[in-house]
Amino acid sequence: MSALDELRATAHPIRLRLLSLLTGVAMSAAEAGRELGLSQATASYHLRVLERVGLVEVVELVTIRGGEAKRYRHLSSAQPFPVVPPTADGTDADTDAERARYVDALADELRRRSPRRADGPQISTDAELWVDAETWQRVVRHVGHASALLHAAAQRPRTPGTNPVSMTAALFPMRRP
Repeated sequence: MSALDELRATAHPIRLRLLSLLTGVAMSAAEAGRELGLSQATASYHLRVLERVGLVEVVELVTIRGGEAKRYRHLSSAQPFPVVPPTADGTDADTDAERARYVDALADELRRRSPRRADGPQISTDAELWVDAETWQRVVRHVGHASALLHAAAQRPRTPGTNPVSMTAALFPMRRP
């Protein structure tokens, strides 16, 4: 599948939540649905979309009440979500529309996760700056490492001694004015 297919698949708040959830543990559609407050059918539909583009895979088949349930896991659990590179001429309307849908999904997810008075360290930053290429590459690498660290440490929801946390980062070079 192409990066554009991955972008389209992640341009939905439910699928972003499923990818985050399936980083720490493999779950069936019913289990994921219960955790996210969704029906099994809704979770199943979105998991199939993610599976079709290769972002989750079936890692286990379990027997439940005489039937089989697939347990899915996020494949690229230590990788940031995909971003579609710009086309050579920069005029691909489909890509621009998909990018806008993805950004809308991220904004919806950030609103849902926004802290209400949480304990513990927090950081928020926003920057539109001009920097040299070396600095930019270092920043992207550091944020990638931070994302990989969180994903590698992810555990099953509600594991004793764990707390829910959120990390949202969107780093991208801008077009010159």
